[in-house]
Amino acid sequence: MSGFVGRATEIAALERLLSEARAGRGILVSMRGRRQVGKSRLVQEFLARVGTPGVFFTASRLPSAAELAAFADAATLGGVGADTSSAVSQASTWETALLLVTSEATPERPVVVVIDELPYLAESEPAIEAIIQKVWQTLERRAVLVILIGSDLAMMERLTAYDRPLYGRAREMTVRPLTVAEVATMRGLAPAAALDAYLVTGGFPRLAGRWRSRDTLATFLRRELGDEDSPLVVAGERSVSAEFPADLNARAVLTAIGAGERGYQAIFDRSGVGRGTADRALAALLEKRVIVRSIAYAEPPGTKSPRYVVADPYLRFWLRFIQPGLAFLARGRSDLAVDRVLEGWSTYRGRAIEPLVREAIERMLPHPALGQAAFVGAYWTRDARVEVDLVGGREPDRARTVDFVGSIKWRDRAPFDRDDLLALAEARSRVPGADRRTLLVGVSRSGFATEGLDLALDPAAIVGAWQPQTPPARRRGDGAA
Repeated sequence: MSGFVGRATEIAALERLLSEARAGRGILVSMRGRRQVGKSRLVQEFLARVGTPGVFFTASRLPSAAELAAFADAATLGGVGADTSSAVSQASTWETALLLVTSEATPERPVVVVIDELPYLAESEPAIEAIIQKVWQTLERRAVLVILIGSDLAMMERLTAYDRPLYGRAREMTVRPLTVAEVATMRGLAPAAALDAYLVTGGFPRLAGRWRSRDTLATFLRRELGDEDSPLVVAGERSVSAEFPADLNARAVLTAIGAGERGYQAIFDRSGVGRGTADRALAALLEKRVIVRSIAYAEPPGTKSPRYVVADPYLRFWLRFIQPGLAFLARGRSDLAVDRVLEGWSTYRGRAIEPLVREAIERMLPHPALGQAAFVGAYWTRDARVEVDLVGGREPDRARTVDFVGSIKWRDRAPFDRDDLLALAEARSRVPGADRRTLLVGVSRSGFATEGLDLALDPAAIVGAWQPQTPPARRRGDGAA
């Protein structure tokens, strides 16, 4: 199972679904996940393991007739039988093809049908959902497992919505990137190095698998950027082109956010598009889950100052460093592209690590050292003069009572020191809902040189949040993580 670390749960889930199909009950699965996350590879691995006939078809934005012909070719390669594949090749409609390809399914020899990139097929065959709904009246009584795969998260979420043809028929399955703990295990990395690797590769198996156990950021970049066709270089462009093949305005707004702009006005100014166009582009980016929008967690009602950030760590890194360096790579000067990354890495990493730390701490909750907090956010004032990295509260949207505040210092050498502690205590007084009883949390890449924190977390504690059955981190002074 080399290169397949972290997918045991998903493989087991698919095997259970196939077992249900073997009982003569058709199973329909809607599988979604970001591009490059390994959905197709997961299903291919599953098919190789179970050894049952499997038709794996990938749509590619061809006209409907051409897509149907490609499906027939996939049936020929899928081991469904010569007579069946010949019949499918003569089918003139998707309805007929789906019925034929599953016609010989039996409990002893079930058939798996995979339609990869379903959103692409829906572009040329808009009725595909209704077609599947119609044939499902027959397929649900056959020993078949049908897997619909898509990277358009919004479209795949709508697939099973109340007002859609497949509502109540499809099981939902989400394939996520590898966790930072899985990346550490897969590549044999120390916690701090695993976090660096994660901020560059986003936990996508194909990218994370290229980070060697002894790599530093510099050695990894010199090797990968030395090849214009490296997945680190090309995956970002393919992802953006697939999501927005002709929407240059959305790409301009996305590039502005990727460059580090977080506030609406700064994004608008940098993108160079009209205000109405920027609004539509932001809406499209949010709908496709390419970016996320957040508001200050402890902000009083009616004073929203939203921030936007690229959702995927790899795409965030690609937009910030790789896309601007493509011109250097094209003329064979990967050294210049690498130098630009290394020059900006410390500042970039200090901000990029923040959402990962917030997610890690939220995974630890409830925690005996963090009061009754159940959620973690951040706080900032509209003029950005006050920014607090971590705010813990009890409500999902806005902390009315703040249980803790925290500061992240992700420096290579300097530890979290007394000056950092004093600055955090001062910032606490500016957070709505916090008072002197509000707990103080420090997070540091390079250790701690001060007392007075209620909880201190290092890289091992952050990575450990994704380990199964993680024991609670301990209070500062009791051998804190």
